Amino acid sequence: MDLTKVVLPTFILERRSLLEMYADYFAHPDMFVKIADLRDPRERMVQVVRWYLSSYHAGRKSSVAKKPYNPILGEVFRCHWDVPNEGTSPVDDVVDDGPVPWCRKNQLSFIAEQVSHHPPISAFYAEHYNKRISFNAHVYTKSKFLGLSVCVYNIGQGVVSVVDYDEEYILTFPNGYGRSILTVPWIELGGTVTIACPKTGYNCTIEFITKPFYGNKKHKIREWNGVMEYKWTEKETEEYVDVNTLYITKKQVKPISEQEENESRRLWKEVTAGLKFNEIDRATNAKQALEQKQRDEAKDRKERGQEWHTKVKYCYYH
Repeated sequence: MDLTKVVLPTFILERRSLLEMYADYFAHPDMFVKIADLRDPRERMVQVVRWYLSSYHAGRKSSVAKKPYNPILGEVFRCHWDVPNEGTSPVDDVVDDGPVPWCRKNQLSFIAEQVSHHPPISAFYAEHYNKRISFNAHVYTKSKFLGLSVCVYNIGQGVVSVVDYDEEYILTFPNGYGRSILTVPWIELGGTVTIACPKTGYNCTIEFITKPFYGNKKHKIREWNGVMEYKWTEKETEEYVDVNTLYITKKQVKPISEQEENESRRLWKEVTAGLKFNEIDRATNAKQALEQKQRDEAKDRKERGQEWHTKVKYCYYH
């Protein structure tokens, strides 16, 4: 059955929301903004692929798989990053009408929102004002059991927009698999991903290859969580990225005391505290209270004949 209908035990949860996990795509903000710096369209395409594949290791801080919180409807997560080697800008050099109003023009800003509960759909957006580059995505997550595994289908797409070249790079997402769920669970990615730029015609198809039942190694694209090699077909030179040596830039988030009521860390703070201090009953009760509040609000809207409207307007660049 669809796992979105199953209430999973609290102790298997990772101490953050799925919306915050999506921010891991920008754990290397310098690799993302570099796309806009390159003048050759082929080099820009390669950099999109390099950034995209290098982003997946950042979310796996442990070899043991855990599940992030299912965001509740209207939940929002905001953060930003200082881009390495970008220098500083005046404190008042902020983008007031941007997704994160306190973020400066030389920083990368990010916002995510849960825009639907049934089906579960998340939307997220990132932009760097000075580099004139943004990323806009929506993902519908659909989960089910596959024997001793759990599969999460990530249905949707993301679009990298490079404003100065009027280019869009449209990409899809791999599926996630939680293996060995009755013993020590671990995560792998699988499925076909496409990245395409309609304007230039450059495109890329990536196969995330899952581990066969017998033999072979885990995590092959061939390795999204190790050394990734790129070889041009017309010449012998090779390029590579070793994600184990890449510096992960820490995201900056406002303290919980300064967050709005619907922001992820504030919403889930009691669940997080319960898990952190191994007070499972406390975490479970807090999680159930949030879920009940969501059901009550949905019932109230239905009785009033009200439609749900998202909190955030996306696509700041035109």
